[in-house]
Formats: sequence, C-alpha cells, structure tokens
Amino acid sequence: MSTYSDLLKTPGVARIISAQLVARFPFGMLSLAFLLHIEQITGSYGAAGLVLAATSVGQAIAGPLTSRLMGLWGMRRVISITLIICALMVSTIALVPMSVLMYMIVGALAGLSMPPIQPAVRTIYPKMVNSRQLTPLFSLDATAQEIIWVVGPVVTTFVAIQISTVWGIMLAVIFMVGGGIWFLSSPELGRVRIPRSKRKLGAVLRRPPVLLATGVGFLLVGACAAVEAAVVATFGHDGAEAGIVLAIFSIGSIAGGLGLGHVPIGPWSTARRMLVVFIGMGLAAVVMAMVTENDVFWWLSGALFISGLGIAPALAVLFAIVSASVKFSDTAEAYGWVGTGQLIGAALGSAAAGFLIDSNGAVGGFWAAAIFALVGFIVPVLAVRYHPDLRGRDASPLPDTEAVPVQNS
Repeated sequence: MSTYSDLLKTPGVARIISAQLVARFPFGMLSLAFLLHIEQITGSYGAAGLVLAATSVGQAIAGPLTSRLMGLWGMRRVISITLIICALMVSTIALVPMSVLMYMIVGALAGLSMPPIQPAVRTIYPKMVNSRQLTPLFSLDATAQEIIWVVGPVVTTFVAIQISTVWGIMLAVIFMVGGGIWFLSSPELGRVRIPRSKRKLGAVLRRPPVLLATGVGFLLVGACAAVEAAVVATFGHDGAEAGIVLAIFSIGSIAGGLGLGHVPIGPWSTARRMLVVFIGMGLAAVVMAMVTENDVFWWLSGALFISGLGIAPALAVLFAIVSASVKFSDTAEAYGWVGTGQLIGAALGSAAAGFLIDSNGAVGGFWAAAIFALVGFIVPVLAVRYHPDLRGRDASPLPDTEAVPVQNS
C-alpha cells in the first residue's frame, strides 16, 4: 500500500483520478437508466435494447475518432464540444417523448459524442509520474474504475424506482457535466499537448501489442458482460442477491488490482491474469450445474471473487503494454481502439449470454463467460512473443522524433 500512498502524494494524481472517475461515472449509469426509461415508455425491452445497441455502436465508432481529434484540436476543445453535445442528447432522451426510431438516432448521437475522458487521462498519466510509478498508476486507475460499475447501477436503480426514470438519466447528466468541468479544469490538460499523428487512422493497430490489448480487452469485457447477464438470470431483478454477487465480483477485482499493481509486467503477465479470470468463471459454470439452489449464492460468490482477482490486474497490463508500444502522438487513438474493442465485447458478451440463457437457463450465461475468458487466455499465450517485457523497462510512450534538417556547407 505504500506504493499507492506515494503515488497519491504525487502532485495532481489524486485530483485527476477523482475528476475523471466522476466524469466517467455516467458510463456505469446510462445503460441501465436508458433500459428502465425506454422500457417504461414503450413497454418493450426489445425497443430498449435497440436504443442501447444504437448508443453502443455510436460509442464504438467515436472511440478512435474523437481520441485522434485531440491531437488536432487539443484535449480541452474536443472534450468540451463532445461534453455539450452528449449532455444535450442524453437530456433529450430523458425529457422528450419520441418514437423508437428517434430514440435510436438520438442514442447513436449520444454515443458518438461521448467525451473521450478515458483516452485523455491515460495519455496524461505518463507525463505526471516517473517511470517506476506508471505501472502502479495504471493498476490504480483500473481498480478505481470498479467503483463506477459497482455504485453506478445501484444509484441508477434507486433513483429510477424511488423518484423517476427521467431523474435516473438526468442524474447521470449531472455527473457527466460536473465531472467533465472538474476534469477540464485540471492544469494537466493545458500542460500536456498531444502531438498531431502523421499516421493514417487505424495504422496504430499494426502494432501487435495494441492489437493484442484490443483483442484481449474485447474478450475480457465480453466475459464480464456475460457474467452480469447470467447473475441477473440466476437471481432475478427483484431480490438483492444479484447485486450482492456482482459487488463481490467487483471487490475481487479491486483486491486483485491493489495486490498486484506493483508486480513487474513480463511476457506472460496477461496470460496469467486471464487464466485466473477463466478459472473463476469456469468454477461459476460448474457451481451452477452441481450445487443446490440454497447453496448457489455462496458458491457463486466465491467463484466470481476468484475470477475478479484477475480483472483489474489484466486491464492494468493491457493499458501498460499499449503505453509502452506506441508513440506519444498515437496513445489517445490507441486507447480509443482498446475502448472500442471493450464496447463491442460488452455487446457481444451480453448477446451471447442472452441466447444461451434462453436455451439452457442461467448456466448458459456462465458457459458463455467461461468461453470468452478461455479464449482471452489462449490469445495472449499464442501471442506471447508480441507481448512487451516491461520488467526493468519504462512503460512510458515512445518519444515523437522528427528528422532535423542539415544544411550542407
């Protein structure tokens, strides 16, 4: 813990971690808030699913695009413009009755304009700390974001049920605007300038570590999305058990992130962490098939706690290998692609779990999660030669260098 204590004493680190968490808090709120609101208006979960899909597609497309724009226009300008547009679009969904098609169009616009807070902050991190502190900082960031996914859905559900679904969405807008302004006021956004990339859009994916991080992130988040669907299918929407089990899942991730954040990153680091995720999810599937209904809560909680131990550490490794493998001018776009992979993984993981749950019951969702996690383990094993070895190495981005013209005398 002394590693994290020293890290948080570094000027600006605690402030910018807190600001970006508040700004990104709506990420843990809007999906559920949209689902509850659209279902209440239309009476159809299918319609709500279409709106969520449109929003996710917009976010997936926007990830690398808005991240790259930060190198052209600057972080403050891009985040300010997208923040205004996104807040207006999300508010429109909350306040203006529309047809399902119009909800989908506005949802897609909200996704397209989602402020690129995550790529921005991970581009800033290497400029705030020394090379020894960078890997623990990525780990702390990956661990802290679990707060978004634990607290966000709970707050949304409480407000939507106790007050209204409109306020469930508008509370997310308040967090988005308030946190966005706090983040924009950070001095680091003025001090850190992303150089304009000279590569074509998508060229950064030719870097094997970026492609590896995007692929493994897709599989990891897909597995987690499948687990969430399976847990809800197991315990239903009405009881507290589903929320408690998912909270234990996240607590495992927090414990793993804090416990392994200081461990040096070697070629097998991603594979080892994904193996832990797979073991826990595989156990969860076995538990569902073998234990009685009275015991499933405790066994499932234990299995998912084990799985959670690998999640934040795996994400931290993915962030670090991206940082160490690209030029500084390409970091924001690289993280945009990683984010897009995770969004697509979340959508496909939920869809796969849904189909298997319909045909096989809740256990089908856990089998879907285990398969995603197994492939997420196999991929870094097969690609180990492309995995950077950061033991004793700086995880900071590669410097942007240009040829210096020399005049012949």
